[in-house]
Amino acid sequence: MTHPAQQVAIVLTTFGVGQGEVVGKVLVGEQLAACVNVLPAMTSIYRWEGAVQQAVEEQMVIKTSTDRLAALEARLRELHAYELPEFLVITADAGSEAYLKWIGVSTHDGQV
Repeated sequence: MTHPAQQVAIVLTTFGVGQGEVVGKVLVGEQLAACVNVLPAMTSIYRWEGAVQQAVEEQMVIKTSTDRLAALEARLRELHAYELPEFLVITADAGSEAYLKWIGVSTHDGQV
Protein backbone atom coordinates (compact mmCIF):
# COMPACT_ATOMS: atom_id res chain seq x y z
CA MET A 1 0.00 0.00 0.00
CA THR A 2 1.23 3.50 -0.83
CA HIS A 3 1.88 5.78 2.12
CA PRO A 4 -0.85 8.48 2.36
CA ALA A 5 1.70 11.30 1.99
CA GLN A 6 2.55 10.05 -1.49
CA GLN A 7 -1.08 10.52 -2.47
CA VAL A 8 -1.41 14.15 -1.35
CA ALA A 9 -0.51 17.30 -3.25
CA ILE A 10 -0.60 21.02 -2.59
CA VAL A 11 -1.50 23.15 -5.59
CA LEU A 12 -0.73 26.86 -5.81
CA THR A 13 -2.64 29.25 -8.02
CA THR A 14 -3.61 32.92 -8.01
CA PHE A 15 -6.82 34.77 -8.72
CA GLY A 16 -7.95 38.34 -9.00
CA VAL A 17 -9.20 39.77 -5.72
CA GLY A 18 -12.62 38.39 -4.78
CA GLN A 19 -12.57 35.41 -7.15
CA GLY A 20 -10.66 32.90 -5.01
CA GLU A 21 -13.37 32.34 -2.43
CA VAL A 22 -16.00 31.60 -5.09
CA VAL A 23 -13.74 29.15 -6.93
CA GLY A 24 -12.57 27.55 -3.68
CA LYS A 25 -16.15 26.70 -2.72
CA VAL A 26 -16.70 25.07 -6.12
CA LEU A 27 -13.53 22.98 -5.85
CA VAL A 28 -14.34 21.70 -2.36
CA GLY A 29 -18.00 21.18 -3.26
CA GLU A 30 -17.01 19.05 -6.26
CA GLN A 31 -14.49 17.07 -4.15
CA LEU A 32 -11.58 18.23 -6.27
CA ALA A 33 -10.04 19.64 -3.09
CA ALA A 34 -10.29 18.77 0.58
CA CYS A 35 -9.39 22.29 1.65
CA VAL A 36 -8.67 25.61 -0.03
CA ASN A 37 -6.95 28.54 1.65
CA VAL A 38 -7.38 31.96 0.06
CA LEU A 39 -4.67 34.27 1.31
CA PRO A 40 -5.03 38.05 1.59
CA ALA A 41 -4.42 40.26 -1.40
CA MET A 42 -0.81 40.70 -2.48
CA THR A 43 1.07 42.47 -5.23
CA SER A 44 2.35 40.20 -7.99
CA ILE A 45 5.05 41.33 -10.40
CA TYR A 46 5.60 39.12 -13.43
CA ARG A 47 6.61 39.09 -17.08
CA TRP A 48 3.72 38.66 -19.53
CA GLU A 49 3.64 39.26 -23.28
CA GLY A 50 7.18 40.67 -23.23
CA ALA A 51 6.60 43.29 -20.55
CA VAL A 52 6.84 43.52 -16.77
CA GLN A 53 3.32 43.55 -15.34
CA GLN A 54 1.91 44.19 -11.89
CA ALA A 55 -1.43 43.10 -10.41
CA VAL A 56 -3.15 42.65 -7.07
CA GLU A 57 -4.01 38.99 -6.61
CA GLU A 58 -4.97 36.43 -3.98
CA GLN A 59 -2.87 33.28 -3.54
CA MET A 60 -4.86 30.06 -3.33
CA VAL A 61 -3.41 26.99 -1.58
CA ILE A 62 -5.31 23.82 -2.51
CA LYS A 63 -4.93 20.48 -0.67
CA THR A 64 -5.95 17.49 -2.80
CA SER A 65 -5.25 13.87 -3.69
CA THR A 66 -2.74 13.27 -6.48
CA ASP A 67 -5.27 11.27 -8.50
CA ARG A 68 -7.53 14.36 -8.61
CA LEU A 69 -4.85 16.64 -10.12
CA ALA A 70 -5.87 16.29 -13.78
CA ALA A 71 -9.54 16.95 -13.01
CA LEU A 72 -8.59 19.85 -10.72
CA GLU A 73 -6.44 21.47 -13.39
CA ALA A 74 -9.17 21.08 -16.02
CA ARG A 75 -11.79 22.60 -13.70
CA LEU A 76 -9.52 25.49 -12.73
CA ARG A 77 -9.00 26.30 -16.40
CA GLU A 78 -12.80 26.37 -16.88
CA LEU A 79 -13.34 28.66 -13.89
CA HIS A 80 -10.30 30.91 -14.29
CA ALA A 81 -10.34 34.28 -16.01
CA TYR A 82 -6.60 34.15 -16.80
CA GLU A 83 -5.34 32.93 -20.16
CA LEU A 84 -2.53 31.04 -18.40
CA PRO A 85 -3.45 30.35 -14.76
CA GLU A 86 -0.76 29.35 -12.31
CA PHE A 87 -0.90 25.61 -11.53
CA LEU A 88 2.08 24.53 -9.45
CA VAL A 89 1.99 21.14 -7.73
CA ILE A 90 3.97 20.29 -4.60
CA THR A 91 3.70 16.69 -3.46
CA ALA A 92 3.64 15.86 0.24
CA ASP A 93 6.61 13.85 1.49
CA ALA A 94 5.19 13.52 4.99
CA GLY A 95 2.45 14.77 7.26
CA SER A 96 0.06 13.83 10.01
CA GLU A 97 -1.34 10.45 9.02
CA ALA A 98 -4.82 11.45 10.19
CA TYR A 99 -4.73 14.71 8.16
CA LEU A 100 -3.45 12.96 5.04
CA LYS A 101 -6.21 10.35 5.35
CA TRP A 102 -8.79 13.14 5.76
CA ILE A 103 -7.64 14.67 2.46
CA GLY A 104 -8.13 11.30 0.75
CA VAL A 105 -11.58 10.80 2.26
CA SER A 106 -12.63 14.37 1.44
CA THR A 107 -11.77 13.97 -2.25
CA HIS A 108 -13.26 10.49 -2.74
CA ASP A 109 -16.86 10.30 -1.53
CA GLY A 110 -15.76 9.30 1.96
CA GLN A 111 -13.64 6.36 0.80
CA VAL A 112 -9.88 6.11 0.51
